[in-house]
Amino acid sequence: MHDITDAVARVVAASGIRTGLAHVFNIGSTAAVGTIEFEPGLQEDLPELLDKLIPPSRHYGHEQAWQDGNGHSHLQASWLGPDLTVPVREGRLALGTWQQIFHLECDVKPRRREIVVTVMGE
Repeated sequence: MHDITDAVARVVAASGIRTGLAHVFNIGSTAAVGTIEFEPGLQEDLPELLDKLIPPSRHYGHEQAWQDGNGHSHLQASWLGPDLTVPVREGRLALGTWQQIFHLECDVKPRRREIVVTVMGE
């Protein structure tokens, strides 16, 4: 789990957009993007909760087709979603005091991820 708030904020600042939307999208089917208070307890709690809701297992249909051990990864990432849209006000992300943007890797092996940030507005 990574805090990508500062990286997204830099893209927004460089865009010159004062009022609009910042769309953050993870390319790939086994990682997710969202908001959370990015602190150690929640960094541990969110993946733990996902493993309880959608546990690693060999019983998913994906495993029967591919035997790659990451059926739960696809489902966890789908549950959270690959994207997030954040308002832009006065050239900055409109986030709460304790709200950060995270990227969560759900896959069972390391991946190199590409995250696309699109800023729209005026």
